[in-house]
Amino acid sequence: MERMSLSEKIGQMTQIDRSRATTDVMSNYCIGNQPKPGDRTPHNFSSRKWIMTINKLQEAALATRLGIPMLYAIDAVHGHNYAYRSTIFPHNVGLGATRDPQLVKRIGAATALEARATGVRYVFSPTIAVCRDPRWGRCYESYSEDPALVKLMTETMIAGLEGDIPPNYSIKGVPFVETGQTKVAACAKHFVGDGGTSGGVDRGNAEMPWKELATVHLPPYSTAILKGVASVMLSYSSWNGQKMHANRRLVTGLLKTRLKFRGFVISDFDGIDKIKDANYSYSVEAGISAGIDMVMTPYEFRKFIRTLTYQVEKGIIPMTRIDDAVARILRVKFTMGLFENPYADVEMGSQLGSEEHRELAREAVRKSLVLLKNDDTGRRGPSLPLPKYGAKILVAGTHANNLGYQCGGWTMQWQGQSGNNITQAIASTVDPSTEVLYSVDPSAELIELGNFSHAIVVVGEVPYAEFDGDNGNLTIPEPGLTTISNVCDRVVSCVVVLVSGRPLVLEPHLLSKIHALVAAWLPGTEGQGVADLLFGDWPFTGRLPRTWFKRVVLLPINVGDRNYLPLFPFGFGLT
Repeated sequence: MERMSLSEKIGQMTQIDRSRATTDVMSNYCIGNQPKPGDRTPHNFSSRKWIMTINKLQEAALATRLGIPMLYAIDAVHGHNYAYRSTIFPHNVGLGATRDPQLVKRIGAATALEARATGVRYVFSPTIAVCRDPRWGRCYESYSEDPALVKLMTETMIAGLEGDIPPNYSIKGVPFVETGQTKVAACAKHFVGDGGTSGGVDRGNAEMPWKELATVHLPPYSTAILKGVASVMLSYSSWNGQKMHANRRLVTGLLKTRLKFRGFVISDFDGIDKIKDANYSYSVEAGISAGIDMVMTPYEFRKFIRTLTYQVEKGIIPMTRIDDAVARILRVKFTMGLFENPYADVEMGSQLGSEEHRELAREAVRKSLVLLKNDDTGRRGPSLPLPKYGAKILVAGTHANNLGYQCGGWTMQWQGQSGNNITQAIASTVDPSTEVLYSVDPSAELIELGNFSHAIVVVGEVPYAEFDGDNGNLTIPEPGLTTISNVCDRVVSCVVVLVSGRPLVLEPHLLSKIHALVAAWLPGTEGQGVADLLFGDWPFTGRLPRTWFKRVVLLPINVGDRNYLPLFPFGFGLT
């Protein structure tokens, strides 16, 4: 640091978009970091192409005067979800339902391997929000409404991504990333209270006393710091009216000083710009003064560099604040061995979407499903498990043969997408003597003439992310409700699989039509895990990671509330 100029220091504090990262930009501005936004993801990039692209950018970084390596980052929300042919694991809400922290650790390790297979060394994961209101569009990124369960999963996910922190490792708060070819730097997000905004509004205001913030939303961050997390990302949201990106009391006073966090604090995407829309200079001053070390400014990076340089030169922001930020960033880069091994290894490519990882994802799906209802249909006994032999099964619903819907948001694109209809798990599970007919929205005539012995209706939410998922009514989208009624009214054994990122409204008249109900959350690419349970190859073990509410008007409702009247309580799950 003694050899670094001001421009080189600010370059380390700047994270820009890959589309802006020419060799000239890397060289002239000494840029130290790059994120890969999903809407510009190279969907058809092979692992080799990813590595060649990142290594070329690294060459430009190493060609600068001091040769400080660049840190390439990506959102890896449920696996390496922007990489072609990667393994997509269940979203965090599903992992919370497993109650299996060691499974989560193995998923973290697999995600790290798949990221390294494409040259990525830093992931924006895990989300450790405690979602207290399912109306929030990011609720599926949260493991649970219960801070104790979120803490448990946070601990093992970080260990999976970064490696197990040695028992004699330095002092509390120092980041740890295992060197070598298998681990990545992690990012705990979004500090703090993003899961507790009023009405579940994304980027909203968490109106709560300090005691609630400290006991519900803060504990997972204490755990993340103890596990050596490399970075913490700030939330777009506010606490009692003050934006987190400008909250010096919580960022510097609490996170860095009281909790002794010595990794770096990163803004969210253009987060510093949103502090005060009409006054960019104020926003930069407020954000850096609050304690932001690395600024995600993907497109307007020249404006950011120019503004911050002016403020340091004029004494508005002291050089000590800049030095603190750069020291934290360099500490992580040294810790993870980036200086010694800056280039990606092409030999890692076989890890992307490996059979081992897909089997792990299938296991996660099996353990995440929650059986909410399983009525006795008379002579046949309980609706589940379904028979593999000699049956005639109708498979219906918008989500039954739509891989994009089953994966949800943060899959290939920020908001997710529809399509890639290659899901054949049911057909591959049953005996050839069993007839399986698929119809997205079958007519009454087709159902009645079909003489089906069983029906599986798979419906739910369409993909969304962040504020696009904020939802004040939480009903099952059409044609899902109609399909459930049409099929379940006419087939003697009707199983409904609900694919969603959160509990949805289940009116009594609808629930009475359904013979068996399964909450599948957002299972990812390995839908065979759903069929494994429907046909009895594996038992149901999942338990609700959050309360299933009766009516939206009663929200928020969380375990431990004084007046707790759920439809299905936290922890519920039939076997």
